[in-house]
Amino acid sequence: MKRDKIDQSKIEQRKTDQGKNENANQTDINRNENSNQIDINRRQFLSRSIRTGVAVTSVGAVGYLFHDPDPRVSSTSSINLNADHVTSLKSINSDSGNNNSNSTQRSDMWTIPDFSIPEQAGKLAIVRGEDRTKTLEVALKALGGIDKFIKDGDVVLIKVNAAFAVSPILSATTHPDLLSKMIRICYNAGAKKVKVTDNPINDPASCFLLTGIEAATKQNGATLILPRDEYFKNLTLENGRLIKEWPVLKTPFDGVTKLISMAPIKDHHRSGASMILKNGYGLLGGRRNIFHQDIHTIITELARMVKSTLVVLDGTNTMMTNGPTGGSLSDLKPTHTLIVGTDPVAVDSFGVTLLGKNHQDLPHLIQASANGVGTVDYLSLKPAILSI
Repeated sequence: MKRDKIDQSKIEQRKTDQGKNENANQTDINRNENSNQIDINRRQFLSRSIRTGVAVTSVGAVGYLFHDPDPRVSSTSSINLNADHVTSLKSINSDSGNNNSNSTQRSDMWTIPDFSIPEQAGKLAIVRGEDRTKTLEVALKALGGIDKFIKDGDVVLIKVNAAFAVSPILSATTHPDLLSKMIRICYNAGAKKVKVTDNPINDPASCFLLTGIEAATKQNGATLILPRDEYFKNLTLENGRLIKEWPVLKTPFDGVTKLISMAPIKDHHRSGASMILKNGYGLLGGRRNIFHQDIHTIITELARMVKSTLVVLDGTNTMMTNGPTGGSLSDLKPTHTLIVGTDPVAVDSFGVTLLGKNHQDLPHLIQASANGVGTVDYLSLKPAILSI
């Protein structure tokens, strides 16, 4: 294993290089996810946040303010996303593209590359401990070391969950300490570049700032890519029922050779749980809230669409109730577990047990398994189970 501390001069050089394009990536980002999204001026938002401090009660209020409206009461609530929906969906897709400036011609359509490594298939490590950075180290070592996944010259994209403009203490988003550690590990393994992205529900700039993800990214020499309309291109999933000519975040994938998905374990009032497979939702553009009406099908299709090199599921503090936004420390339970692996279905199947559920409670896990994405029988992978 290479040394854990990256050469500071290299970090500073990466900061300088990424700074040249910083302004272009940080402007014109203030978009809403749907017609019910609350439009708030970022400067006013930050001013209020500064005045009220970073107390948990304040953060909880912010989470409530930004909460994703229930699409069942939106203007799209009458749309039926069943097997007979093909004609309606084409209309929705076209309208979505027009409303969000994400529409592209069929000649521009694309697919997300398969970033999985066949010889590393079926690997799973479950590590118990209070320090998520140490559990990450132990988990990767149990899987054979980061060198099994990241090589010299790799360009790594880390797909985080930055959906809400809340403090990381609420465990609603990828924890910045865990992200920082993963970025350093990738660079120490020889990665040429590390990029971080997501398409949040709330204002992207505020989400990346308040979750600590922006600071974690920049301080460790990685590049933060905020979503912009021109970064989306239409994608049709082969044999897909819902993802047809739908805008998907493409630009962050340019030049990428490895993909890492990092997400917290959360209760979710529609899907039952939000974990690795649900994390793919953050790649969708357009009026993606309409898919909530067929939530398990869309999560299954996302699982087929996105094949990561490695996935990291954080159950250090699990959001047991009021997910996916939470808003109070009372929603959390210290479960002190990190799950790392190459089979996202197996990772989520164990992860959901920390919520007091099993894979049978989440139809999308059964569907994803039936579609060959992975196995719900995580014990069949003979996982490394460790404590620190």
